[in-house]
Amino acid sequence: MKYSSLSFLSILFFTFISCNKYIPPQPPKLKTTTKSKPKNIILMIGDGMGVSQITAGMYRNGNKLNLERIKTIGLHKNSSSDNLVTDSAAGATAFATGVKTYNGAIGVTADSIPIETILEKAKKNNMATGLVATSTIVHATPASFFAHVKSRKMYEDIAESFLKGDVDFFVGGGLKYFTNREKDDRNIMEELKEKGYQMSSYFEKDFSDVKVDSTKKFGYLTSSSDPLTVEQGRKYLTPATQKAIDFLNNRSDDGFFLMVEGSQIDWGGHSNKTDYIISEMIDFDKAIGAALDFIENDKETLLIVTADHETGGFAINQGSTMDTIKGAFTSDYHTAALIPVFAKGPGAELFNGIYENTAIYDKMNKLMNAKSPN
Repeated sequence: MKYSSLSFLSILFFTFISCNKYIPPQPPKLKTTTKSKPKNIILMIGDGMGVSQITAGMYRNGNKLNLERIKTIGLHKNSSSDNLVTDSAAGATAFATGVKTYNGAIGVTADSIPIETILEKAKKNNMATGLVATSTIVHATPASFFAHVKSRKMYEDIAESFLKGDVDFFVGGGLKYFTNREKDDRNIMEELKEKGYQMSSYFEKDFSDVKVDSTKKFGYLTSSSDPLTVEQGRKYLTPATQKAIDFLNNRSDDGFFLMVEGSQIDWGGHSNKTDYIISEMIDFDKAIGAALDFIENDKETLLIVTADHETGGFAINQGSTMDTIKGAFTSDYHTAALIPVFAKGPGAELFNGIYENTAIYDKMNKLMNAKSPN
């Protein structure tokens, strides 16, 4: 009987212990945060720039690119809402708004509803904003950051969108869509001047001779329609990138957002011209170098370099050398290949991994919002 009582008590004791065992205090779950937060964001888009385009440019540039100074690299999936193979409009709209939309859409959802862009959000946060492109400034990629139209071909409507004043600094081609319009006889250049912009164009003076008035918003149109290629003598991408950074950095104490596009890497792919791709890739990389020089000294700026899609199904074939690239193509249009994303500066660690193209907006937006204590 005594043995049975002891056994019973032992069972009760161990049952109590097992049901009420000591659990050490657990550290609180940490929210996903970045090591630091950027004051400024520079997004650089090499239109049509896949891994082979980067590689060809690197080999022909003495086996080196400024891109190699960036150590954080991810990949994005770039389909649009209606096609596995995106176009530049849907691709850039994904970056600008965080929403997948149909090919041809500019700053609108798949239901053609306007949606706020990262540039417009930056402006609401009192950040200075800028756009630089080697296409027309009303072309699909730059347009997706400030305009809201159903079709990328609505160039004159896109030009009118500058009158809202969200863009502080812009450089690109397309003067005719501002001054020699088909839908009306408006002069958008003059209307922008009336709204306080310092406006000029290639017709008046070369970009290298332009003195930027830091007290005004700034716009410069580099050509009537599409700008020249690098091989034809275009030289403004790097100087415009540098001027944009200097201008925007001094314009607002709350930081800036700048998008720079190397537009014609894509056009080389459409044309199936290897040398065209390479010359535009190297030119874009020079602008990347200028941005890197700034961010490495500034320490408060995040630089993101990516592409909207790859163009041409470009490959570097047998028999190529560092000096002679034998390129081949599977298409004269875009492909659905994964696209590299390079990031350097505060918040760069968010860009590791594989993710949708819309996540680039999500990450920029998170970092932008993290600047504010609210």
